[in-house]
Amino acid sequence: MNWFCVHTKPGKELLVEHYLRDELKLEPYFPRLQRKKTIRRVKRIVTEPLFQRYLFCRFDLATSYRAVRYGQDVIGIVSRGDQPTVVSEATIQQLKDWAGEKYDILVLEPDSIAAGSTVKITAGPMQGLEALFLEETSQGERVTILLNLMNTETRTEIDRSQIEPVSQ
Repeated sequence: MNWFCVHTKPGKELLVEHYLRDELKLEPYFPRLQRKKTIRRVKRIVTEPLFQRYLFCRFDLATSYRAVRYGQDVIGIVSRGDQPTVVSEATIQQLKDWAGEKYDILVLEPDSIAAGSTVKITAGPMQGLEALFLEETSQGERVTILLNLMNTETRTEIDRSQIEPVSQ
């Protein structure tokens, strides 16, 4: 039995996962990503597919191909030419190791930034500017940066999601 990548209709990954597990008694793997996202100016923690419209399933090609390929909400099995492409066991294991114990949900945490590092502002009215990272505030979602505007250094707070470290 090998791992294969199953292509689904948009937003139907969870239904296909249940179909593969409950109806066909196969071993699906549906990795998801949990991250903070701003939706209509409200910060929320959302869980969404790591690979939208795709999930993995371990099955025997000779006995289960037709049941998987023609399942409800399945578009197909990722193939090269006529032959379905095998996903290596090592790739699946790396995803599982990355996800940890939390039901195949990968949690995306922002990288820590050292005080004194240069950061780039990626969103908002100051987008594109570089600044010096000073510290995280007590709220954890905001940071203090030092901007150099018109030869004047200005200390300001900005949302953590609006900066990224500049690689040097």
